[in-house]
Amino acid sequence: MHTRELIIKAGRTESQYWKDLWKYRELFYFLAWRDILVRYKQTIIGMAWALLRPFLTMIVFSIVFGQLAKLPSEGSTPYPILVYAAMLPWQFFSGALTECSNSLISNANLLSKVYFPRLIIPTSAVIVSFVDFMISGIILLGLMAWYNFVPDWRILTLPLFIAIAFAASMGAGLWLAALTVEYRDFRYVVPFIVQFGLYISPVGFSSKIVPEQWRLLYSLNPMVGVIDGFRWAILGSESQIYVPGFALSLALVAVLLWSGILYFRKVERTFADVI
Repeated sequence: MHTRELIIKAGRTESQYWKDLWKYRELFYFLAWRDILVRYKQTIIGMAWALLRPFLTMIVFSIVFGQLAKLPSEGSTPYPILVYAAMLPWQFFSGALTECSNSLISNANLLSKVYFPRLIIPTSAVIVSFVDFMISGIILLGLMAWYNFVPDWRILTLPLFIAIAFAASMGAGLWLAALTVEYRDFRYVVPFIVQFGLYISPVGFSSKIVPEQWRLLYSLNPMVGVIDGFRWAILGSESQIYVPGFALSLALVAVLLWSGILYFRKVERTFADVI
């Protein structure tokens, strides 16, 4: 008579979860593509909104900070390019926060009826913001052509800083996605965070205007390092990275992503009941 043994291995469920992410990759593609289509459905100018929003913000910031406040640029860099080099990662980050915070609630029916790794939903929301980011990059190319601005070899490092921006967006997005399910107040908190963060991050000005004794403290905002990295890659020798502050921001991004994944995994089994 044959007997069967049930062997329970430590970490089996955890490893299976990450395999399931690959197994359900088609659902990830579907959700991302659906959200992209819904975003621009029945709009007159379609994806041009992804160009118009950062372009108008760049014009306002260039006038307010560059012309009225007379804040310095970095080297001889035209002020609109200085602003737009920061606007790209900020728009990506703020868009990801907004999309992720509502992503689980928007898919409540799916969460309560079908099993799949819940991590797929906020990740697909970040991808939607990344598509906007890629489209918005067209304006940067146009500005460079208009001002005859030619980047140097540092532009080759831009994918590295894009990856850091992606990690920051993903980490913060996972936290907000999970917290919004439990506490619906976060739907009202997120717009405030995005608006407040725009002004305390060096988007409309160079971080070099921050006094030296405060720069490390200022870098506790993870987006400071991300934005400075983008400017360093795009502006070339005109921009310099404050290394201690960048290292601090990079460490905070890593902690944000790691803790975001841990917290999301910890509470995701309750989503179907709470939502």
